[in-house]
Amino acid sequence: MVKKLRRKFVGVSMLAVFAVLTLIMGIINTVNFLNVVSRAEDRIAFITENGDRLPLLRNDRQTDDTGEPPAPPDDNQTATGNTQPENNLPESFREKQGFRLPGGNELGEEAAFESRFFTVTLSADGTVTKTDLGSIAAVDETQAVSLAQQVRAAGRTKGFTGNYRYLATAADNATTYLFLDCTRELDTFYSFLYASVLVSLIGLILIFLLVLPLSKTAIRPMAESHEKQKRFITDASHELKTPLAVIQADTEVLELTDGENEWTNSIKNQVKRLNSLTEKLVMLSRMDEESYKPVTTDFNLSNAVAEIASSFDAVAVSRNRNYEKEVAPGLHMHGEESAVRQLCSLLIDNAMKYSNEGGTVRVTLHENGKKNELTVFNTVDEIKKGNNDVLFERFYRADTSRASRTGGHGIGLSVAHAIVAAHKGKITAFSDDGKSIRFTCLF
Repeated sequence: MVKKLRRKFVGVSMLAVFAVLTLIMGIINTVNFLNVVSRAEDRIAFITENGDRLPLLRNDRQTDDTGEPPAPPDDNQTATGNTQPENNLPESFREKQGFRLPGGNELGEEAAFESRFFTVTLSADGTVTKTDLGSIAAVDETQAVSLAQQVRAAGRTKGFTGNYRYLATAADNATTYLFLDCTRELDTFYSFLYASVLVSLIGLILIFLLVLPLSKTAIRPMAESHEKQKRFITDASHELKTPLAVIQADTEVLELTDGENEWTNSIKNQVKRLNSLTEKLVMLSRMDEESYKPVTTDFNLSNAVAEIASSFDAVAVSRNRNYEKEVAPGLHMHGEESAVRQLCSLLIDNAMKYSNEGGTVRVTLHENGKKNELTVFNTVDEIKKGNNDVLFERFYRADTSRASRTGGHGIGLSVAHAIVAAHKGKITAFSDDGKSIRFTCLF
């Protein structure tokens, strides 16, 4: 139990750290991506607002609907008569200190050269009327037209396609698609994303290596309390055995001398009940020990269940129960046969005690895929509908008044749960209608 508690502590701690790191990294990378989008939108707005003054390095990559490149710029267009700069930058652009975005942010002359983009204009029927590839070298006309047609088919006006941020602008029965190359920005974003994930994973590993030894210190008080509880149960059980044996012997002597009567019978019943309780407590304490390992062998599960179920035939008759048994033959399992027999006895005894007057108790055993499924069903007057696994808690009683009448002490189902857990199985308690309950064991 201590190891299980320690694993849960480490698991919950690591889950909390993982959730916090995921949230932080998610927020940071989301903000980073939104910044990439914002910067791309700003550049697109910059290009749209100042397109006529950009130093586009026009060449024969720019065509119009005639298929001919436009005429080269006039070498004598400067007022001073000086030669046009090699980068074809107009003097009107040189005279400006920079461009301003709609938000007021200023971009210098280099922004025009740093922005790699191209435009494709499509008519209403999808025919290419113009392409402008003067500001990018990595895309040819075929690729540009293909991207524009893909965006047009998608029906979106802006977004990302590959490493390009695009904007569609409609005018005069035609749509111009502007594609901005965001390769550098996206590469930076993905580099930071991968680095943040890697750092987070390294951080998780380091935190795990730190939490693992500290978890032992964190649960030490609870482990010590649990150990004291087990020691108390074991010691108390052993201390009770001697006085109970003496009471049993004295009662038998009284019956020999004075004869059997209701008082001696009551004493013997109570001694029997206390002996059963102490035995179950000792068994639970033993199963809680981390060193406990059931002595397993391969045995005939069908025979074991059938024998235990048949031993309750007389009990069913005396308590007016409709008792049904459906045990598939030839089923085997690897486990501790005595413990599995005790499990069957506990579940059937519980069903006999807590089923309603004239009710039904049904024991079934069959194969469920690769596992063996043992089910004990009984009708009741009333119970919570749905999952009732709370019944496996120690000393829990759904109806304390009825438990006192039947002689139960709220620990039998806890022992059953411990036996199933020791065999790496699963046990559940479920009510389909609030008028019956079904205990199912899978081995």
